[in-house]
Amino acid sequence: MLKLLTIDDKTEWNFYVTKSAEYDFYHTWHYHSLDTSGSPILVVYIENENHIAFPLIKRQIPGTVYCDLTCVYGYTGPISNKRMEQLEDSLMENFKVAFLACLKAENCVSVFSRLHLFFKQPLLLERFGGIYDNGLSVVLDLSVSIEAQRKKYRRSTNDSIKRSWKKGFRLIEESGDDAIALFFDVYKENMERIGASDYYLFNEEYFKKITNTDEYDARVFIVYDGDKVMASTIVMLTNGIIEAHLLGTRTEYIHLSPFKFLVDEITVIGRSLGMRYYNLGGGLGYKQDTLFFGKLGLSDLTMDYKSWRFIVNPDIYQQLLDDRGIDKNLDVDFFPLYKYNQRVTVSSAGKEN
Repeated sequence: MLKLLTIDDKTEWNFYVTKSAEYDFYHTWHYHSLDTSGSPILVVYIENENHIAFPLIKRQIPGTVYCDLTCVYGYTGPISNKRMEQLEDSLMENFKVAFLACLKAENCVSVFSRLHLFFKQPLLLERFGGIYDNGLSVVLDLSVSIEAQRKKYRRSTNDSIKRSWKKGFRLIEESGDDAIALFFDVYKENMERIGASDYYLFNEEYFKKITNTDEYDARVFIVYDGDKVMASTIVMLTNGIIEAHLLGTRTEYIHLSPFKFLVDEITVIGRSLGMRYYNLGGGLGYKQDTLFFGKLGLSDLTMDYKSWRFIVNPDIYQQLLDDRGIDKNLDVDFFPLYKYNQRVTVSSAGKEN
């Protein structure tokens, strides 16, 4: 049996997420309730005592009877009461048949989803085709000792962190509206400095909402030089994973690299809370740029980031390209391509609109 839950089905949504063997805060009802790009849905396939749940965002294609599906900002993909590598072939195949029928019944043209770094979701979705390699994400393994972790730091990273200790920089966890206001001030300055696209420009109210939940553990950390704010981050801690969700550094402190000190301190806190991994993300658009190589100075562990890009209805997909005058062979990394001329956004996990 397959059913579609909407954002009105909070209790059921939370039931299937929390009963899954592995999930992240990106899958939760609360996080999806903050998305305004379309209508959040949770596709749930149920077979005996097993389930496969797939959170997505449904969007109507203007001027048509068709829709497409995308995902929230971050790493989602399907989850189940079993780990992906434990799913039986018959269950995965039955899910495929039911999901394809649902997509066609909903007049869906295409589906895009960023996949989670730590869950083996391609084992399920490769049955459909459309798995794409987008790049690498830098991860810190908190199962090793802090001493072993620091031995892997680049020399310049070690020097920067030791300088931070010497200068007396402090990492403080703060909460409430005042903490959000401090974070937002730093974040806004950071986004303006790097010329970030609208995709990243969340307002202060959004940050208040994203941290005000009991569905996951959201924390605000601020780096201080005396009483001056140098940098700040919001991290999410879920099922042993710390996600470096958003981060900002004051322009006047960039040369002191407080990010490195911040990461080192959070790994200490993470260990005390029983966390296993701290995901730092990759470069801008997951390119191997200066941001990526800066993160590599903190860890030599990288994980493959993949996305799922599936065309449900090739004929209508091509028709939409033709209607918009877009060559299907256009050499751009963007999906679905028929939306390329409307608004191009570069996300932290590849290109998609």
